[in-house]
Amino acid sequence: MLTTEHIAVVKSTIPLLEVGGDAITEHFYQRLFTHNPELKNIFNMSNQQTGRQKTALFGAILAYAKNIDNLAVLKHAVERIVQKHTSFHVEPAHYDVVGLHLIETLRELLPEQFTEEVETAWTAAYGVLANVFINREEELYSQRENTLGGWRGKRAFCLVDKVVESALVTSFVFEPMDHQPVIDYQVGQYVGVELTPQGSDYVEIRQYSLSSKPNGKSYRISVKRELGEHDGLMSNHLHDHLNVGDLVDLHAPAGDFFFVDRSAPVVLISAGVGITPMQAMLEKLAAEHYAKPVYYLHACENASQHSFANRTEALCNRNDWHFATWYKEECSTQPHVHHGLIDFSQVDLPIKEGHFYLCGPVGFMQFAKTNLIKQGVDESRIHYEVFGPHATL
Repeated sequence: MLTTEHIAVVKSTIPLLEVGGDAITEHFYQRLFTHNPELKNIFNMSNQQTGRQKTALFGAILAYAKNIDNLAVLKHAVERIVQKHTSFHVEPAHYDVVGLHLIETLRELLPEQFTEEVETAWTAAYGVLANVFINREEELYSQRENTLGGWRGKRAFCLVDKVVESALVTSFVFEPMDHQPVIDYQVGQYVGVELTPQGSDYVEIRQYSLSSKPNGKSYRISVKRELGEHDGLMSNHLHDHLNVGDLVDLHAPAGDFFFVDRSAPVVLISAGVGITPMQAMLEKLAAEHYAKPVYYLHACENASQHSFANRTEALCNRNDWHFATWYKEECSTQPHVHHGLIDFSQVDLPIKEGHFYLCGPVGFMQFAKTNLIKQGVDESRIHYEVFGPHATL
């Protein structure tokens, strides 16, 4: 039970956490993986190397400490993390392990300040938060398991098609080995892909947005080949080594970013591989003959990197929807293609009533959100998806 005294003590440690910064989470992960190396099969080790996971964890710890007396503030962040956890099949026992190493990390880094009173308060605080996650995750596991085509944990799928969409993006279509139906999903959600890539000592799980509307029998993801030093382990394996007929394990669709029909104009805005969930949304809107105006705005480096270009144009023309593209590196004679960075002033957007969906690099989405708000879009009508560890705009 979390008491008012516990809350006061946890809040009193906020300055210590702020001074400790990423050193706390760096020590935590080092300790965690030393004592429980099996967890390397769950955590994204590429994010460990880049430091993104450490930064995200520290931000989460600090946010919890600051809002421990008003957890409603963290509702959306908690839901986003919970959804991601279910695509790793995080279980209650994992929280016991993480809690142990968090407490021991604070003890080892703050030996003088980590009194018995502080330990008691943080143990209680962590227990409350862990239960919030555990209970919500069990709701999601149970809901998916008991829905037609659903399952809990991982399920074996076969790659039945592999299609090059652009210079860097390839689509992969999976069907279940048991030939049974697959659960539907909300367009915008992702699926967890589990396998052991070449060059890795561990099982890796990555989340990839589903790039088509649900059909009850297969899933399609569209993956960008990542060229960074630490980011390409899984994507390069999929591109280079996963072939039609090969098997992978999938975790059921998840994610708190998805299209909601609000009977209002819809604006889909993406950059690079952020186009994938937008394509799923566009396909669904077209199939349902969405009655309100739809705008499809995309930015990428050049025409060779523009995924789904022909399909997008065909769907938008067929439904008399608005679409525009920005190529950073080249010009085009096509009337809907612009040169340079995305510029919302070049499109007559439904500023006052539209709902805006963003997906792409964090910097792009920060730019897009800032400019949309400047133009008068209410922040509550801007929805976004962040790849990788949770981040805010």
